Order: sequence, then structure tokens, then C-alpha cells
Amino acid sequence: MDFTPIAHIENDFPTKFGLPRQSGMSEHLLSRIVMEKEFCNAEAFRGIEAFEYLWLIWVFAPMGKREWSPTVRPPKLGGNKRMGVFATRSPNRPNPIGLTRVKLVSVDCTGGTVLTVAGADLMNGTAVLDIKPYLPFADSAPNAAAGEYGKNTQPLAVTIPPQVAALFTEQQLAALKEVLSFDPRPGYQHDAERVYGFAYGGFDVRFRVNGNTLTVVDAVQSITN
Repeated sequence: MDFTPIAHIENDFPTKFGLPRQSGMSEHLLSRIVMEKEFCNAEAFRGIEAFEYLWLIWVFAPMGKREWSPTVRPPKLGGNKRMGVFATRSPNRPNPIGLTRVKLVSVDCTGGTVLTVAGADLMNGTAVLDIKPYLPFADSAPNAAAGEYGKNTQPLAVTIPPQVAALFTEQQLAALKEVLSFDPRPGYQHDAERVYGFAYGGFDVRFRVNGNTLTVVDAVQSITN
């Protein structure tokens, strides 16, 4: 069974660390869905502007292929609790595909087809297999049980020094604050003195977390692009 990617993602996250853990957690984070030449047909997108949100079906390939396991240890749940792979969002699956809900910002069909979307949890270069409209009357169940994933979702207070904030556009800065507020660290790491970092928007952003406060230490030019 073969699948052909129809597009790829372009955004400010060249690596997986720091990415929002789920789609919609950072509505300020913009990504571009750049359609492959074969699928740059404006007719294929006729009527898409009528939908506020879209589903993306995509491939985990840029994050690295691993052998799947029937049980996994989700980092956000502390890394020491095993759960069935089909009861998690782990990328280590029999088929490395993902499902993401994004907000449609704009459609540009001039000189190729590009969809700008907000809220994606995908790293730069991710291959997209399909795009479908999100239907709230059929796809939404806001009061549904969420197991372990529904716990410990209190956002952190984020402090970013002015010299770091000045490195980013207003849109990038808003997205960065959202991403940091949901604590990018694995759930089992709580060292208040440790400095963590991830590549974002051409810079390596470094931060510490103490209690419920995350403080950005600095940001240096990234060598990962």
C-alpha cells in the first residue's frame, strides 16, 4: 500500500523538541502547507475558505522511524508509566501517521498553492498525506473523557527578557509564549537549575522552570535550520 505526500509543512520548528504537544495549543503558531506540484490545482480547493478548521493527515518521518512497541512511556506522563500504544499519541506506531486539527488562515493559489494555518503540532518538513474539513457537529466532543492526558494542564507563567523578545516578530513571540506556557520538558524532569533549549525561528531558545514559572535565559543564533 503506497501513499503519495500531497504537501509539506514549513514553519519555525526544525526539530521536534519544543513543538506543541497537541494541535491547537498554540493558535498563534503559523505554518505553511506547501502543495506538491502535482496537486497545485486551485480547483481542488474550491470552497475550502468556508471552513474555519481543517484536519491534516501526515507522516512522522522527520521525527525518525523507530520500531513500534505495544506499550510506551509517554514523557508528559512522567516517563515511568507504561500505556498501550493505541491509548497514547506516541509516534512509535505500527504505521507512523498522525492526525492534526489546524485553523485555516489563508489560501494562496498564485504561483503554486499554499495554505497558511495556525495551531499545527508539526515540525518543518513534515509530509502531509491528506487535508479534510473539520466539522464541529460531527468531530467535536468537548466533554469527553481524556484519561491521563486531561490532567496537569495548568499553564506556566512565562517570562521573556526584552533582548530575547526583540529577536522575533510579534506573531512569533506570541506563539513562543504559548508553546513555553505548556512546558516543553518531559514530565519526569523537574530540575529547577537545568537549562533546556530548542530551535525556534532561527534561534536556540534556552529556559529554566522553577515551580509554576518558566524563565527564558537567552536565545542564540541556531545552527539547526
